[in-house]
Amino acid sequence: MTVNSVLAGPTHTGGVESFARELVGDDLPWDEAQRVFMREHRPQSLLQRLIEPEEIAHMVAYLASPLASATTGAAVRVDGGYIDSIVP
Repeated sequence: MTVNSVLAGPTHTGGVESFARELVGDDLPWDEAQRVFMREHRPQSLLQRLIEPEEIAHMVAYLASPLASATTGAAVRVDGGYIDSIVP
């Protein structure tokens, strides 16, 4: 038995898309609005786009598979190179 955690970064959900549009405006196509949002509000991201939920699901599927049998006690980041820290 293994026990791991998946730490998701900024993820493309309906709520996050609405939040991003509030900050950058509704007049831009989503791809452009997302680029502006990431550049202006999440510049630390190496990926420079929101993570799609399927990308997180791929990591969960891997960790739940026999391929990850030697991985336990891990906090695996799916964050595109960026996640806020809870510890300063």
